[in-house]
Amino acid sequence: MTLRINDIAPDFEAETTQGTIKFHDWIGDGYAILFSHPKDFTPVCTTELGYMGGMLDEFAKRGAKVIGISVDPIDSHEKWKKDIELATGNTVDYPLIGDPELKIAKLYDMLPASAGNTSEGRTPADNQTVRSVFVIGPDKKIKLVLTYPMTTGRNFDEILRALDSIKLTAEHQVATPAQWKQGEDVIIVTAVSDEDAVKRFGEFDRVLPYLRKTSQPGS
Repeated sequence: MTLRINDIAPDFEAETTQGTIKFHDWIGDGYAILFSHPKDFTPVCTTELGYMGGMLDEFAKRGAKVIGISVDPIDSHEKWKKDIELATGNTVDYPLIGDPELKIAKLYDMLPASAGNTSEGRTPADNQTVRSVFVIGPDKKIKLVLTYPMTTGRNFDEILRALDSIKLTAEHQVATPAQWKQGEDVIIVTAVSDEDAVKRFGEFDRVLPYLRKTSQPGS
């Protein structure tokens, strides 16, 4: 199964470092960030999990929960968490899913069906495609997918920026331009007429016949 933006994120039940969850119930009525890892005790992933631990408050401010997954069992995750804190100074105060049978990695199209049904004996290189970030909305639909190579650490500031854009554009009929950050001008979508744009946003700047910019709503 190939997952695309606006598909329903597959639901599942799994053991985590914070107990058993049913994913859709766990998400609730907010957003969720699901980010995956090919193996415990890998160097790049250690830095990522720690960095995310230091950003939890920022995601919480935006009504987003964070959950990680690695294709290893829970007892391994618990040992790894100690290394993460030692290396980064941040605790992993969010759940890590155990996926030793590779079920969720396959469910989210990060491993093929031919990968087998156990993490035992598999190397990080065997699981190198388990390096994706999924942003999932309150409607349980996938809003964004990013997949990174094992050697490139993820930029969680960019994920936060993308979440800001996703939330803003879900609430207003706007889009965000390249390099957009909170508080900067936004684009009025083409489905909004000029007359309606004035009613909704006040003044706007027509850059091109199809490109109109206005101040960020609510900023």
